[in-house]
Amino acid sequence: MLVSAKEMLTKAKAGKYAVGQFNINNLEWTKAVLLTAQENNSPVILGVSEGAGKYMAGYKTIVGMVNGMLEELKITVPVALHLDHGSYEGCLKCIEAGFSSIMFDGSHYPIEENIAKTKELVKITAEKGMSLEAEVGSIGGEEDGVVGAGEVADPNECKMIADLGVTMLAAGIGNIHGKYPANWKGLDFDVLAEIQKLTGEMPLVLHGGTGIPEDMIKTAISLGVSKINVNTECQLSFAAATRKYVEAGKDLEGKGFDPRKLLAPGFEAIKATVKEKMELFGSVNKA
Repeated sequence: MLVSAKEMLTKAKAGKYAVGQFNINNLEWTKAVLLTAQENNSPVILGVSEGAGKYMAGYKTIVGMVNGMLEELKITVPVALHLDHGSYEGCLKCIEAGFSSIMFDGSHYPIEENIAKTKELVKITAEKGMSLEAEVGSIGGEEDGVVGAGEVADPNECKMIADLGVTMLAAGIGNIHGKYPANWKGLDFDVLAEIQKLTGEMPLVLHGGTGIPEDMIKTAISLGVSKINVNTECQLSFAAATRKYVEAGKDLEGKGFDPRKLLAPGFEAIKATVKEKMELFGSVNKA
């Protein structure tokens, strides 16, 4: 059964580890992440961007697939199904479809409007026992076609949003989505420490987990980051393994063209990447 991310993140913050959000893109992705979580006895958050939601034929399709897998694969670790960077309308659709968690990304609105819309969603999600993530200061890089430089959030604005009663807060600290450029300046830990000081117990979220050096990830966790989002890294490892299979001519041998065979190396690559991240984040055996 899907659960809200609240309990797993409260535990993570107290235990100084982080739970990974792994974005899912199709059946293989979902199955790989769920099996890896079960094998490593780790809580997990399945992230779905609005673009991936469209690609997978809508939120109801995704909820049906995930719920079916939880039952058929006998998944007993805590699993949250979470809308990533949702618009206000997208959030309402996911609430209706049966997601257990949503992110409202109001970072592009003036702070007053971000607050007003977040307040509405706090009310609805609280009634339904769902978790809600809010964002202050936009995360840079490319997210479904939207490109931006990594902004640094204003700690006071973070406190204003945290005080509304959201479950977790994503604050820009110079992190970006996608691959990091060679001239990236790194994460701003002074701002993160300031945000943590003002928001207290609130679990903080680090977007753009791909390509952040391990020591920075560990420092971020020590400063209150309890949820780390990974997407690009799984996509890169999936693509590399698939390329290798095709370049080795395996798809031309016997029934190597069968999608179950063609996608198997990529599936295993996702599993390996997810396991590596769970070990780094410290969530193994925390279910």
